[in-house]
Amino acid sequence: MSRTARLFQLMQALRSGPTPKTSVQLAQDLGVSARTVHRDIGALRGLGAVIDGEAGFGFTLIEDATLPPLGFTDDELEALVLGLREVQSIGDPGLAEAAGDALRKLQGRLPSRQSHRLSHAVLAAARFARPAKPTIEVADLRRATWAERTIDFAYTDGKGEETRRRVDPLSIVYMDRASVLLSWCHLRQDFRVFRLDRMREMFVTDDSFRPNRVPMLRQALAQIRAEREAKDREQNT
Repeated sequence: MSRTARLFQLMQALRSGPTPKTSVQLAQDLGVSARTVHRDIGALRGLGAVIDGEAGFGFTLIEDATLPPLGFTDDELEALVLGLREVQSIGDPGLAEAAGDALRKLQGRLPSRQSHRLSHAVLAAARFARPAKPTIEVADLRRATWAERTIDFAYTDGKGEETRRRVDPLSIVYMDRASVLLSWCHLRQDFRVFRLDRMREMFVTDDSFRPNRVPMLRQALAQIRAEREAKDREQNT
């Protein structure tokens, strides 16, 4: 296989399937060594592709500046429609509006057959009980999370106890009954989850925790998985 063909196949592998993908997985997909994958990742970055990750954590394609966008299969289009309609159902007002705008833009740029398919998609998303309404400006929280800025807010827990928290926001998770913030809590010196409908008086501080959000998020998710597995083992014994 030529180097050009291998780089193209590596890009396709990064674009498809669940991410992040480890160098071992990519090496198996391409039939090369993990050392070659690391070298080719460096080459793609040099060509302008933005690839997040490192050895031990896996790699995720963030932005591809060198290849044209892919078209959508019918199943991919159905998945996009379903996902955007779900956001319209559970997202905060800003996200819900953005999902509607994205659907309209997508429809306007698709070939006529697929544009018709989008208009008359057979899949839909409906929530009869939406998550509790956030009591903060979620758009401000999203911007603070992307900018890796520490936030400060008042919080009322499930027992009605009130505290003031300063946290590094890592990810916003939209769950069945509530939307939550996964974060590093300065008070508890540990990862904590906060319901958005119990947060108030939030403001974004001038303190930055860049560039630590991604590794902190990985650590938080690993900790959550470990705690869940330990709980499952305990229940099964």
